[in-house]
Amino acid sequence: MEAKLWTASGFSDNVWQRAETAEAVDGAERVILPLAVFLDLDPGIRDAAIARMGVEVLPGEGIDPLLPFLDRLPLVALAFPVFNDGRSYSKAELLRSRYGFRGEIRATGDVLIDQISHMLRCGFTSLEVTNPVALARLEAGRTGGIPLHYQPSAATPGARGSYAWRRMAQPSVSE
Repeated sequence: MEAKLWTASGFSDNVWQRAETAEAVDGAERVILPLAVFLDLDPGIRDAAIARMGVEVLPGEGIDPLLPFLDRLPLVALAFPVFNDGRSYSKAELLRSRYGFRGEIRATGDVLIDQISHMLRCGFTSLEVTNPVALARLEAGRTGGIPLHYQPSAATPGARGSYAWRRMAQPSVSE
């Protein structure tokens, strides 16, 4: 099944194409390359085309090699090859909170409906969704999730009192 691209504002066209080799950089308007291919590019070619390149990082790969390029990269795709591998959540959070990445962070792979609210809280801005149940629920406007959270997030903070540990003190009862 072909993936559909979803953002918090709904489904949208995917203007990025995937490639496995460096040769695709010459002919593509916007291309997502595997991390190793991106890093192996000739520095001159990489610098000339970086504004139209994205990089996909697998769970077992680190994001540290991308740090020198984050201010110029428009997209970082973080892979979820299986639902029970959550290392990409941590990478998204680090990209947003610690490294200040403001570009698009895309979830790829096995994106399930139960993961979507957490992905958004970690800083993902787009999701490639193929799961039929997730697609149906997103098409119906049902993203799931809960309104209260125990931890802060890389996403826009909720209203005061929306975190369990930030609850407002109750007024005291005078006798």
